[in-house]
Amino acid sequence: MLLTISHTTRYRYTEPGSHAVQKLRLTPHDSNAQSVRSWTIDAPGIETAATHINGFGNRVHLISQSEPEGELVITASGEVETHDTGGVYGPDQPQTNPRVFLNATPLTADSEPINEMAEQIRASSANPLDQLHMLMNRISELVTYEPWTTHSNTTAAEAFEAGQGVCQDHAHILIAAARRLDIPARYVTGYLHVEEENTYVAHHAWSEAFLPELGWIGLDPANGVCPTEHYVRLSCGLNAIGASPITGVRKGSGIENLTVDVVVKQQQQ
Repeated sequence: MLLTISHTTRYRYTEPGSHAVQKLRLTPHDSNAQSVRSWTIDAPGIETAATHINGFGNRVHLISQSEPEGELVITASGEVETHDTGGVYGPDQPQTNPRVFLNATPLTADSEPINEMAEQIRASSANPLDQLHMLMNRISELVTYEPWTTHSNTTAAEAFEAGQGVCQDHAHILIAAARRLDIPARYVTGYLHVEEENTYVAHHAWSEAFLPELGWIGLDPANGVCPTEHYVRLSCGLNAIGASPITGVRKGSGIENLTVDVVVKQQQQ
């Protein structure tokens, strides 16, 4: 499937600032599940931005502005050809030690109810792949997708107890439960093409878990499926903060207003 993507992030400030630095994880890379045909990032300072591949395999750009104006617009766009691999992403290139992704963070810390769910699944099957699919389905059943019911700092434990949340929460819960089963798991951001919709208020998120015989396997408990050719993978991390497409700091006063527009369309090949 050939997908065109436009991802625009717009910051508006009531007062101009004196300095701003933004870290961009906005570059997808080739894998067995996707081939990047073209990709550009349009942002102030992108021409002179420092860039590197971080320890999780994400391409990172660091842009800075002196005396930024009252608006900052960052747009990433391009074409990506996707392939259905049954959710199997495979090994990292370059290889990252999977056991790094057994480390808990405040957003992905487990809880007694999450651990109880994980242990029930462990008792149902000794096969790690079966356990992961059971986890995905169980979380999809127990946690209703409800926009605006959680926020960026909501933890896996809080969302699981509330029984509702968004894709970030579903992914964090699965990560916490998988780590309870001693299966490395990580947070993934990207894009999802839905046939009847083209524009989203934000990017999509899901989780990946590592099995030695298969490598990394994608699991999307928000939709109850493993990623298909409708998914474009962007970046990964221990949690939503580490995989966020954009993080940054700004020196200055005033109020910040953030809007995000994502358009994903299928093209004829």
